[in-house]
Amino acid sequence: MNEQGRFPGPSELNVLGEPLQPCSSDPLTGFFRTGFCAAGPESAAMHLVCIEATDKFLAYSKSVGNDLSTPMPQFAFPGLIEGNRWCLVALRWLQAHETGQAPRIFLRSTNQAVLGLVPLEILKPYALDLN
Repeated sequence: MNEQGRFPGPSELNVLGEPLQPCSSDPLTGFFRTGFCAAGPESAAMHLVCIEATDKFLAYSKSVGNDLSTPMPQFAFPGLIEGNRWCLVALRWLQAHETGQAPRIFLRSTNQAVLGLVPLEILKPYALDLN
């Protein structure tokens, strides 16, 4: 943790083995709300996959009990809309992938820790940030 009490995400690596890039500051995302999909101390956080939300994915996510579109002010959560970037729980992304509903992702902002659950070969076809 840094002096502001936030975990410094850039010290972690992304799935490409590079320094982890920010996912989103508007809305502010990540388990630690730093804008990074950081795993944090002892890799405790699982919000590791930086997605780009679509209406189709948000509807799917809500249908399986993970409502990401409804605002929850008590948790400072504005609710996601299409086009928002968000750090999604790795198992939720994998669940969506297995049902053909996975959103596209930003590999440079997706934490390397996700590779323990999902191989890079599965992630790459969803990449929005590869040339």
